[in-house]
Order: sequence, then C-alpha cells, then structure tokens
Amino acid sequence: MDIDILVSFITASVVLTLMPGPDIVFVLMQSISFGKKEGILTALGLVLGIIVHTSLVAFGVSILIKQSEFLFLGIKMFGALYLCYLSYQVFKADPDIVLNTATNKRRTNVKLVQKGFIMNVLNPKVTLFFLAFFPGFLFSDVLSTITQFYVLGGLFMIQAMVIFTLISIHSGRFSKYIRENKSVQLRVKWIQICVFILMAIFLILN
Repeated sequence: MDIDILVSFITASVVLTLMPGPDIVFVLMQSISFGKKEGILTALGLVLGIIVHTSLVAFGVSILIKQSEFLFLGIKMFGALYLCYLSYQVFKADPDIVLNTATNKRRTNVKLVQKGFIMNVLNPKVTLFFLAFFPGFLFSDVLSTITQFYVLGGLFMIQAMVIFTLISIHSGRFSKYIRENKSVQLRVKWIQICVFILMAIFLILN
C-alpha cells in the first residue's frame, strides 16, 4: 500500500472540493437561506450520492482492467483529456460566483438529504469526473481494484463532508467575502485551471 499516493489523493480532493462549483454553492445558499443545520443536511445528501458514482466507476473500470491493461491506459488518457476540457471550460467561464439567496419553502430533514442525494446522483458529470480522477490514484498491488476505488470514494466523502460542514457553519462570512473580493474570484479561476491541468499531467505520468 502506497501511503504517499493516498496523501496525494486526499490533498487533491480537498483542493477540488474547495473549488467553487454547483455543490459547494448550493450548500452555501441553503445555509444562508435557512440556517447551518439545513446546509449540513443538504451536504449529507450530496456526499451520500458519491457512493453511487463510486460504484459505477469501481465496477466498470475493474472489468475493463481485467480485460486489458491497454483499455485501462485508454481510460487514463480519456481522463487526462477530460480534465483538460474542464480546465478549458473554467477558462471560458465568467469568474464571478453568483449566490442566489432567494428563499424557497423550508423542507424537512429527510427532504433536504433527499434533495442533495438526487441532485448529486442525477449529475452524470460527477461520474465522468470520478472516471477521470480515481484511476490515477490506485494505491495497492494487494487489494482488489474495486476495494481501492471504494477506499478512495470513502476518503473523498469524508473530506467533502468536513469541508461542506465548515462552509455551512461559516456561511455568512464566506458569502460576504465572496461578494466583496472580486480579485479573489479571478485568482480562484486560474487556480482551478492549473489544478485540472496538473491532474491531467499526473494521470498521464502515473
């Protein structure tokens, strides 16, 4: 088991989770509109949805690896190209982070978790991203590929839940900071671009 690879994976996961995206903005909006508890419950639903995407990637990629190492190399090349595509999408996008805090009807705890879960599961881009991201961080010659994917998925879930919870708790400060610091938003945009490109290079070389 290569601990260094796991540490690299956790570091990359934290950086990716902190990037302004639909999930983190949604958690922030829920927290601002309804309160910290609602934000955390929404985050829980989003994180639970990761199990579905991890399963799809774990079983799909594992089957291909058993069939051919060449196919696995093809998956990694696809992943690198997809990460480069994401960096291009970020480059084209407006760096401004829009926070629509118009309040909707308050939902029950179960509904909040359910909404987050469905929102995550029905987003095919998450599966594509995991397909691009996870294969570069397989860390063991002993454990099965499926087990390794679930370990990576579990680690991703844990760090995401911790970060989303902190976002919910400090939602007021984050919202004010985002609105008042336009230059920070531009810096975040270029950090995203660089991270995606570096991940693509890592995936090719690993």
